[in-house]
Amino acid sequence: MDGLLKEIKISEIENVKIGHAENFESGTGCTVIICEKGAPAGVDVRGGGPASRETELLNPVADCKGIHALLLSGGSAYGLDGAGGVMKYLEEKEIGFPVGKTVVPLVCASCLFDLNVGDYKVRPDAEMAYRACEDAENLRDDSGCIGAGTGATVGKFLGPEHTMKSGLGCYAVQIGELKVGAVVAVNALGDIFDEKTGKKLAGILNEDKTGFGDTETEFYKVYSRMKNLFTGNTTIGAIITNGKFDKVQMKKIAAMAQNGYARTIRPVHTTADGDSIYGLSSGDVEADLNVTGTLASLVMARAVNKAILSAQSMYGYLSAKDVQK
Repeated sequence: MDGLLKEIKISEIENVKIGHAENFESGTGCTVIICEKGAPAGVDVRGGGPASRETELLNPVADCKGIHALLLSGGSAYGLDGAGGVMKYLEEKEIGFPVGKTVVPLVCASCLFDLNVGDYKVRPDAEMAYRACEDAENLRDDSGCIGAGTGATVGKFLGPEHTMKSGLGCYAVQIGELKVGAVVAVNALGDIFDEKTGKKLAGILNEDKTGFGDTETEFYKVYSRMKNLFTGNTTIGAIITNGKFDKVQMKKIAAMAQNGYARTIRPVHTTADGDSIYGLSSGDVEADLNVTGTLASLVMARAVNKAILSAQSMYGYLSAKDVQK
């Protein structure tokens, strides 16, 4: 299969810019995906606790034909304030829906919970999101503890002492003229597995922190008395393609990309997660929806893995690089 695909940088997908901004001291950040020409977009939400903004724009019966930016942010619902900074940046560049004297940029946003990692009083705001937009001019391809992945962690069921550090991952491929990429901030309640081998890469730690426990097993032990998990998790991501699709088709592609979560995160889509995937069509390449959706699942799974393998130990949480397998 891989022989048919060429790995590319996500910045090679046309009409898309990605930027990040962080507060490393406080353990939070945000990532912006800008589509200056507008992009038909859909969203698929599987988790039970999402924090999002302007998702109704993506409803198939809404008039919106495309959005100009997507903000992925830490800070839980507080991080939704950052969308105002994205709008300010885009308005200054006269990017948005024309309304006479000005434009109204159409900006969706989705947030993950990282308030218990650093200083919970510091959250991504309009100023930080504006800086992420400025950073997008650099055409970033980075993965690791950056942007929305700054405060991301995984394997949380037994509490912070058994939790591991995660981050943000980017991965993209090309086949013929079709390009499909994924950006994801992995902040899962569950454990993370290699999409090719099934080997556990990160998750709940054992007692001496030299290897892994198993979240699913811990779940089963308390089947009749599950504690309050709260919505302290959430993996948020986006599929970007230069394939020509409308918002309804992009919703289906986003839904198929959720299989990338299922291939790499277990448990996934719980009521304690707000797992969401957006889909953005940035080009006009004729492509089959099912092929693109299948590729979306693949690149999302590999982006999840990249978020884990590129993370660094921070804020007292060990990364996969520092845990004995």
